[in-house]
Amino acid sequence: MTWEDGQAVAIDLYYDPVLDEHVASPMGLTAPVWYLAPQRRDVAESAWRMEAAASGILDDDNPVGLRNPNVAVMLAWHTGEFTDGPVKSRLWDYMDRTFEPTWDLERGEFTFGFCLDEPHPRGQLNARAMAGWVCTPGAWSQIFSEVHPDRFDGPVVTGVDFPRVALSEARWTGSALHLTPHPQNPSIAGTRTSLQVDQLPSDGRWWLTGPEGETTAVEVSGGSATLELSVDGQSHRLQQR
Repeated sequence: MTWEDGQAVAIDLYYDPVLDEHVASPMGLTAPVWYLAPQRRDVAESAWRMEAAASGILDDDNPVGLRNPNVAVMLAWHTGEFTDGPVKSRLWDYMDRTFEPTWDLERGEFTFGFCLDEPHPRGQLNARAMAGWVCTPGAWSQIFSEVHPDRFDGPVVTGVDFPRVALSEARWTGSALHLTPHPQNPSIAGTRTSLQVDQLPSDGRWWLTGPEGETTAVEVSGGSATLELSVDGQSHRLQQR
């Protein structure tokens, strides 16, 4: 790795031992940004800033020029980890103008076509772009740096009727489980769905509270219970009184 004034500016693409030659490139820093962020944030952020400056998203007066979808997606992927606000908005405005954003309402899917004229959207490109969209500054690194000791011992939700139903929230607070089921398309909105919850901390009677405050008794046995939820995009809460 090449450093200047305490900042990483390039990384070896390869080393020739015969000539004792390091072939370095600033672009070599781009690929590992997502993996470096939780381990060496200073290196990852330095690489992202070079990447962002070259694209023009850091400057209001410099139009964004990212016609290559592979480059644009890489930047969109990384930007979510390092900044929010105007810079991220400028990049995503460009993505929305340029790369054919499409809602498939029947399948309940949002994708970019990336001007590739292909019958199916590119899965890897869309996955990377969406990781950057949902990420807020530091969120990816926190998964590794703020490890909760009970992360594998808490309640587990299974049996979700995906893709008919998706959970935008499945969060355990230590005393309550919060679930938000979303319908795949409008024809499913308001229907009922069931799912399984295991590893609840105690048996007996629990209470499921719906979005309107209505409560339903739920019997938990062996730490497990089956829940019936309305697929309405609203939050439901399971807790023991």
